[in-house]
Amino acid sequence: MPRRKLLLAVPAVLPFEQALAQNAPIRILVGAPAGGSTDTLARNLATEMGRQLGRTVVVENRPGAGGNIAADAVAKAAPDGNTLLMSFTSHAINASLYPSLPFDPIKDFTPLTCVATSPSILVANPAVPAKDVRELIALAKAKPGQLNFAIGAVGSSLHLAGDAFKMQSGAYIVNIPYRGTAPALQDVLAGQVELMFAAVGNAQSQIRAGKLKALGVTSAKRLPAFPDVPAIAEVLPGYESSAWFGLFGPGNMNPELAKKLSDAARQAIATPEVKKRLETEGAVPVGNSPEEFARFVQAEIPRWAKVVRFAGAKPE
Repeated sequence: MPRRKLLLAVPAVLPFEQALAQNAPIRILVGAPAGGSTDTLARNLATEMGRQLGRTVVVENRPGAGGNIAADAVAKAAPDGNTLLMSFTSHAINASLYPSLPFDPIKDFTPLTCVATSPSILVANPAVPAKDVRELIALAKAKPGQLNFAIGAVGSSLHLAGDAFKMQSGAYIVNIPYRGTAPALQDVLAGQVELMFAAVGNAQSQIRAGKLKALGVTSAKRLPAFPDVPAIAEVLPGYESSAWFGLFGPGNMNPELAKKLSDAARQAIATPEVKKRLETEGAVPVGNSPEEFARFVQAEIPRWAKVVRFAGAKPE
């Protein structure tokens, strides 16, 4: 009688101890080009996170479709801890900005931690006759449609910060789209466009040089770097529009593996070196728990959906 082979089922997901012991590097996919804020934050995190895990952690850029290309790759990756995503506010915005996505922004990801938030700042060309947010709203209402916002990327958090401002203030300000933050900012500096919501890191040198006028910050409170610039929320209660950057794994990740990766990332964020590098980029380190981050992302999706509907924004 022929001997029958015994077939053993192989688990689809390795135990977390084995997964972390693999020799292959952990890849953090970034849905933005090299040199941008998301890429820089990911690289700041990767080195120290690798030390915490005793593994090589590398950053791989997969820009395009507002971060969806990188997100889709991670959503479809094995949940073994070797492929992670450094995403940003667009992860929540895209849920309503795009008519359909090849992944579910909640079910297909395992939230690990929010790495940092990055408030933006409302800047104006110095020729604009408004010294603060209250005067800007009055000016915009007196001259509806005569003031313009420079938009570096349609559907970005900076674009929707402006639309949230218009939605809450009732001011009519026209959006002027650009292909990138740099040309948008250049036209505000040149006086071709009056206003812009800009990342603090991109605008702070021009503000300090007097080439741009800072009217308000999008954080709930004033920023230590600009204590004399009011929070927009001081005029529009409840207004807040900080960009955020978070680390995700694929969905259905082993809870122990997810905790191991989250702990390593949070320990990395807490080190003085990483904190200093994040703050230099104009970011506020966070490092919250996976549960806190999951609740945050779930709340962000409907919040931004209201702004997307108001704006009528469409993906580029």
